[in-house]
Amino acid sequence: MKPTGGIVIAAAICAILAAATGAAVAHDMEGMDMSGSSADSGGMGGMGKHMMIGEHMTMTPSRPATAADAERGREIIATMRRVLVKYQDSDAAVAAGYIPYMPTVPQDVYHFASRAYTEDEYRGDVDIERPGSLLYERKAFGGYKLVGAMYSAPANYTLDQLDAIIPLSLTHWHAHTNICLPEGVSEADVMNGDIHGHARPAIEENPMGFNARNGARMRFGYMADPRFGFSGTISTQADCEAVGGTFHPQIFGWMVHVYPFQSDDLKVAFSTEAP
Repeated sequence: MKPTGGIVIAAAICAILAAATGAAVAHDMEGMDMSGSSADSGGMGGMGKHMMIGEHMTMTPSRPATAADAERGREIIATMRRVLVKYQDSDAAVAAGYIPYMPTVPQDVYHFASRAYTEDEYRGDVDIERPGSLLYERKAFGGYKLVGAMYSAPANYTLDQLDAIIPLSLTHWHAHTNICLPEGVSEADVMNGDIHGHARPAIEENPMGFNARNGARMRFGYMADPRFGFSGTISTQADCEAVGGTFHPQIFGWMVHVYPFQSDDLKVAFSTEAP
């Protein structure tokens, strides 16, 4: 995928998926041996063996644990704790160019994305000290608590290239695949967090009529329709085109969450499940 200004909200997809499915993905992975699974389709065909978790998420396989990987993991956690502490206050993150994505939509983890750093990541310049997105939980009485960061990498990266950034023995990078977007909503809209797209007039035709259907469409846009998006029921090109949508074999590249403040235990810090 070519990097564009719209890539600033690559974190959007993780936010949408988290809101829709919570920890279901992490739960489904428990006890699964992903080393022998494969799904060579769309943009994922060059990645070799990997695992489909549902129809809309692809995970990298596990690799055997090594002492070198564990040491690398501890270095990553130490670096993140050192450089991210200044963003404990979310206002400092905003001042540094990390923009919250859809803060009015309930989410388990809120992504604050940097346009500059995310564009760097999609060009292949991934730096642990400069994560493309910061991850926050909303506090019960207002404000945000910093819990981690998200790194991205180009969609065409090989498993070895991903492993060189964060070892595959520590975590699972993920990609969002088989996505159907409704008519009027483009990939650029998704990247920029515009959940209404060019379908805005139809969605806002009755802005004061907050009935169950219209209110949901105003707040969640295309996500209010269970057929579309990153947890939608449509996952094939034929079904997508049948309802006038546009099918995307993959949107965005590879992504990984890291939670360095949660524990010294690498399994917790590199968990696929939000704290």
